[in-house]
Amino acid sequence: MNNTEIINSIKGGLIVSCQALPDEPLCDSYIMSKMAFAAKCGGAVGIRANTVVDILAIKKMVDLPVIGIIKSVYPDSDVYITPTENEVDKLVETGCEIIAIDATKRIRPNGVTLDDFFATIRRKYPNQLFMADTSCFEEGRHAEEIGFDLIGTTLSGYTAYTKGRKLPDTELISKYATELHSPIIAEGGIWSPDDLIEAYNAGAYSAVVGTAITRPRDITRRFVNALEEIK
Repeated sequence: MNNTEIINSIKGGLIVSCQALPDEPLCDSYIMSKMAFAAKCGGAVGIRANTVVDILAIKKMVDLPVIGIIKSVYPDSDVYITPTENEVDKLVETGCEIIAIDATKRIRPNGVTLDDFFATIRRKYPNQLFMADTSCFEEGRHAEEIGFDLIGTTLSGYTAYTKGRKLPDTELISKYATELHSPIIAEGGIWSPDDLIEAYNAGAYSAVVGTAITRPRDITRRFVNALEEIK
């Protein structure tokens, strides 16, 4: 598929995030590939995945577009979703159709700004689709201005200046859909089908659901916590 076809293929559908961090019971590329296959069987139109090994395993299992990320922690920055050119290079090699990047206003590792970082990778990979993971309207507007292809609400509520935002952030989705021209990807806090419908009613182009589908430890805790409330 070309880039237009990729973007069209995810419109109005469900993208399932298949991720497990090292401290989680399901942290295994084979398991993530099976999660992705199950998501495809259930009707997903795309997959969001973390790390090279998981993405490669998933791409062998399903033919859906993949939004690839690499989560890396650097001591001098709070940015951890695809924070440097090194992670972008590795993701491009996997062949993932879309690369998601933290597009918040926070400074990146080694004191690099988003503008300088994105200008470099856009010149290097002019045909790669890039998704901006943002937390507030100013970030989404700026991401569109500098050339991101898709704008996501992924980090709303996860930056110091957006903590406490109601998730899913339908207010932000609506403002993006009304004032921007890029496809808006709703992501973050979608726990139920009703939440998903609410995100679409707010103007989402597509939506990502992760924890509510692919993190059984967290799902279990949610039910257990509900029991604690009635004791």
